[in-house]
Amino acid sequence: MQAFYADQFVLPLPEGHRFPMAKYAMLRERLLGEPGIRLAPAPAASDGELALAHEPRYVTAVAEGSLGPAEQREIGFPWSPAMAERARRSVGATIAAARAALREGVAANLAGGTHHAYAHKGSGYCVFNDVAVAARLMQAETFRRERRPLRVAVIDLDVHQGNGTAAIFRGDDSVFTLSLHGARNFPFRKEASDLDVELEDGTTDEPYLAALDQALEALWAHHGPQAPGLAFYLAGADPHENDRLGRLKLTAEGMAERDRRVLQACRERGVPVALSMAGGYGKDLARMVDVQFRTLQLAQQSWAAWQRQGWWTGQGSTAA
Repeated sequence: MQAFYADQFVLPLPEGHRFPMAKYAMLRERLLGEPGIRLAPAPAASDGELALAHEPRYVTAVAEGSLGPAEQREIGFPWSPAMAERARRSVGATIAAARAALREGVAANLAGGTHHAYAHKGSGYCVFNDVAVAARLMQAETFRRERRPLRVAVIDLDVHQGNGTAAIFRGDDSVFTLSLHGARNFPFRKEASDLDVELEDGTTDEPYLAALDQALEALWAHHGPQAPGLAFYLAGADPHENDRLGRLKLTAEGMAERDRRVLQACRERGVPVALSMAGGYGKDLARMVDVQFRTLQLAQQSWAAWQRQGWWTGQGSTAA
């Protein structure tokens, strides 16, 4: 399974900043030598690619460092050339993972899931919306190559609602947005996804997984006999009980079962999956990285199952 990284671009954050920048390198180091996972550096998304989901003015302002003070505060990072480059690479990693998923069934971005970014602004540690850009680009590339539309599903299981993604795809029937998130968590002003499932603080494994099953059934029912041609899975680690910001109480096994159910449901329907790691603010970074490492192990196992399926051609889902 291919997995793309950009942790060599480290943001110069002020002392005491609560964003856990070290987690990305820690995760990649855990994966070094892991059987069946091929690590590759992420390419940088171009201005034209970013403009598929973002206003050109905003793309230019991020590149040049000309965002206003309020815009920069809403992102949560101080501007630097490294911030701008890392944002491009994070999008590029999801683009690369989506292309690989369409060829092989499953692929991953070791970061990404920047779902709070809107078309015109960033927010909540999200500069550009990697999934929105990648979805638009995969639709364009599929139509150019195969002269057919590509329907996309976004399965967002970060503990925070994917408000930017919901806003970008509002009214777009070609992209179905599903968000399973904490009802009282950030963002405090939610957007309307195609399907929002709000969870109470303290939700544990059993009710979480039951809610997930119902949400996935609604997703498949919406598409009827023709499944989406590509899914983006935001496998946030922040529903875990150890997370500082998550406020849910999923165990490590509950998190793994969540991943199994999403990956199996997509594979059974012939829907390729591009994963991103999304959020994670563990009180203990090592435990949080363990959760993400397990997600990637399960993704690799799903990738291997795709390769064993005799009807799989490597040219994209026949269900598109």
